[in-house]
Amino acid sequence: MSVEDRLAELGVTLPDVAAPVAAYVPAVRSGAYVYTSGQLPFVDGVLPATGKVGVGEGLVSPEDAAGYARQCALNALAAVKSLVGSLDDVARVVKVVGFVASDPGFAGQPGVINGASTVLGEIFGDAGVHARSAVGVAVLPLDSPVEVELLIELKQ
Repeated sequence: MSVEDRLAELGVTLPDVAAPVAAYVPAVRSGAYVYTSGQLPFVDGVLPATGKVGVGEGLVSPEDAAGYARQCALNALAAVKSLVGSLDDVARVVKVVGFVASDPGFAGQPGVINGASTVLGEIFGDAGVHARSAVGVAVLPLDSPVEVELLIELKQ
């Protein structure tokens, strides 16, 4: 089954590639690898939420943040596809790096970044199993609650 068929089966439509917010490109190919820039959870050019992730009044919930991490991963895949033409050229997801703008008492970054990891596994199966970092940070660009970057290996 092609990746496009799998996306359709999952009811997932890749978004348009998010426009860079500074001096960089969404993805770069080097040999058999594609490195994406950090992707924010833009939906139709807008961040669905801003602020810190945690538990309590005025914070982005960990559950919502996991959904935003999923959107970041889809945005990253859109950047990969725009560069290589087809996600069927993906051999495997090598690594996911996720950043979570965290309230000082929040230590659930791995659960948040599972939103990205889970969707990659759903799309690519065993080829979506990857190494990962989930890092808590004080603030992210545009006050986004999450940011995700991917390292993708392409088929030779």
